[in-house]
Amino acid sequence: MPSGGARVVSGPPPDPNALRRDRPSDKAGWTSLPVEGRPGKAPVWPLTEQTDREIELWIDLWSRPQAVMWERLGQEYEVAMCARMLARAEVPRSSVELLKTVKQFFDSLGLSTAGMLRNRWRLTDAASAPAPTASTRKAPARKSSRSRLKVVPSDGEGA
Repeated sequence: MPSGGARVVSGPPPDPNALRRDRPSDKAGWTSLPVEGRPGKAPVWPLTEQTDREIELWIDLWSRPQAVMWERLGQEYEVAMCARMLARAEVPRSSVELLKTVKQFFDSLGLSTAGMLRNRWRLTDAASAPAPTASTRKAPARKSSRSRLKVVPSDGEGA
C-alpha cells in the first residue's frame, strides 16, 4: 500500500446541512431514501446455497431504505456477499479480518452513518418537510461587539 496521499474515504464525510454548499463535489447532490424502506419482496438470492441465517439477513437487508438504491444500481451480489460475511462474522471468535470486511460492506452499501454520508444518501419521511438549505437557515443571533464590552470603573470612581 502506498504511503501518503489521498484515500477514497479520507477526510470527514460530506454534511448535507453544512453552511457552505458551493463546493464542486456538491454538484452531484443528495439522494433522499424513504424512511419506510424498500417495498416488496427481496430479489432472488444470486449466490450458491443459502443458510437459514443468510435468508433472514437477506430479507432484512432488502427491506431497508438503502435497498432502493441497491436495486437501482444492481447490487444484488454485493448485498448477498454482505449477508454471507455478516452471518459468518456473528459466529463466536470470528476473525478480525472478517469483522473488518463486514464493516467495509456496511460502509460501501450505506448501512453505516458514515456510509450514508459518503454515498450522499439521507432518509426522508414523505410527510416531513425538506431539510433546511443555506438560504432558509437563519444565522444565529449575535450580540454586537459594543454590547460585549464591560465598563470597568477606575480607582477614583465608585462601582
